[in-house]
Amino acid sequence: MAAALAAAAAQATVYELPPEGTALFGHVEHTVTTYEDTLIDLGRRYSLGYEEIRRVNPGVDPWLPGEGTAVLLPGQRILPAGPRDGIVVNLPEHRLYYYPKPKKGEQPVVYTYPVSIGKMDWKTPLGKTRITQKEKNPNWYPPASVRKEHAERGDPLPAVVRPGPDNPLGAYKMRLAFGNGSYLIHGTNNPAAVGMAITHGCIRMYPEDIEQLYSMVPVGTNVYLVNEPVKVAIVDGEVYMEAHPPVDDEGQVAPINVDEFAARLDKALGPTRTAVQWDYALDMLENGTGMPVLIGIQADDSPEAGAAPVAVGGAAAQPAG
Repeated sequence: MAAALAAAAAQATVYELPPEGTALFGHVEHTVTTYEDTLIDLGRRYSLGYEEIRRVNPGVDPWLPGEGTAVLLPGQRILPAGPRDGIVVNLPEHRLYYYPKPKKGEQPVVYTYPVSIGKMDWKTPLGKTRITQKEKNPNWYPPASVRKEHAERGDPLPAVVRPGPDNPLGAYKMRLAFGNGSYLIHGTNNPAAVGMAITHGCIRMYPEDIEQLYSMVPVGTNVYLVNEPVKVAIVDGEVYMEAHPPVDDEGQVAPINVDEFAARLDKALGPTRTAVQWDYALDMLENGTGMPVLIGIQADDSPEAGAAPVAVGGAAAQPAG
């Protein structure tokens, strides 16, 4: 399991990249609130988004948790499937991963940050694209559709919003090749909303996170936008699953279809001969806490293992205990 590289592990967003074939990294932490803490404050402090920290702390008031409240910090996760290249944004997870190209002799690393994604009819598209432009202290030119939305709410917008505290792009933006360049990765003047499906299709980051990412990412970097609510990792013969509430084509949390989730788990397991605690796995799929959980073990095909029955993949799996 990868160890955080930063001195203060709680604030780390960079980890040594697990070797090929391994995808589990990070660790779960706990903290106790002081009287002035909110879950939103703690989320930002520990590089977590709003939904990410709220889901694993049910019953805790996000704005007034009170002094001395125990809070779970879900810092362990599974890398999305696919290339470890450039930027990968997993929409159901509300999280961005950046894989910088290591220099000769350097240990490969992954940076990971919480993000906000599109809401309602403002789609955040899927597929491969790239960074086409970077700009510091950008102007914001609200599109006609956004100006219409604000006007209907009695909150008209100007044709251009200059850099400053009222600019929702924050201090940095990076343009994507989707939609005639209308989709961006950018900062925000409302960090409390990071980790929600609240943007107009863009990818929004904490101000300090976009500043760091902006400084590292060159124009031309590949960007992969994926919809992967179920992730699986096998570590030392143990099978871990991480499930997030699925999102629909409009970026909103969708009703959970257990059969579809089971099919996704089956696909993620592939041909691996695995004994799965299937009832537990289904329960975790329905709950969608976003934390990796142990759901089974790989089959031991050695002659010494005997002929114990094993489930093959997910679809044929039966409870292992």
